[in-house]
Amino acid sequence: MGHENVIYDVKNNIGFLTINRPKSLNALNGKTIDEIRDVLAEIKKDDQVRVIIVTGSGDKAFVAGADVTEFEKVGIDKGFDFSRNGQQMGRDIEWLGKPSIAAVNGLALGGGLELALSCTFRILSENAQLGLPEVGLGVIPGYGGTQKLARVIGKSRALWAMLTGDFINARDALDMGLANMVVTHEELMETALKVAGKILKKAPLAVKMAIMAVNHGSEIDLESALIYESAFANLLLISKDKEEGIKALMEKRKPNFTGK
Repeated sequence: MGHENVIYDVKNNIGFLTINRPKSLNALNGKTIDEIRDVLAEIKKDDQVRVIIVTGSGDKAFVAGADVTEFEKVGIDKGFDFSRNGQQMGRDIEWLGKPSIAAVNGLALGGGLELALSCTFRILSENAQLGLPEVGLGVIPGYGGTQKLARVIGKSRALWAMLTGDFINARDALDMGLANMVVTHEELMETALKVAGKILKKAPLAVKMAIMAVNHGSEIDLESALIYESAFANLLLISKDKEEGIKALMEKRKPNFTGK
């Protein structure tokens, strides 16, 4: 299926999803969100894709927010569904069962930061700027930002970013745990590929179960989360990948995982 606002490609078991609206600083409009969700649905069904890298076209922006020209036309009759569609885009990423790497190559504001927050990892170019400036427009973050940012960096820091509108630079993002790595702009995609390569060496089912355990467990009480962990761990005991992993260790060789 062809897309107007995103580019999707697969190489060596890695899916590359690029938001491609550079003239609009890759701002998210409804069509772009729908296209992202279409690609994510394709990725979820494709067993050959084991990791995805999400980035933006050009050198200025990952995603600079929602498309204001579209957003200004949204009234109370459609606003709830407008917000929920953006939130569901993030949930689609979180529940892929496959790790996602946001390669943040510039501005990640509003919906852009919310998109990055939905990814498993965030690798930032040193010139990246992150923020949730919506309050300055008379609204609040509506694609999950009020909830996800607080869960990552804490309530006080999240409210500071929202209420002051101050941007978070790459180094500060790293210090507060919002970023996993900060690299030069030139090293960004190479670094994302290296991280993806490390993940590709791991057992696909175990990767999926680890993501599910963390995602489920972070939203419920500890004892229930531990039960989830035991259930997922138990399921992996009958996998061929578990047998292969132990056999490879005993034979002092690299495992050949098949995802079964």
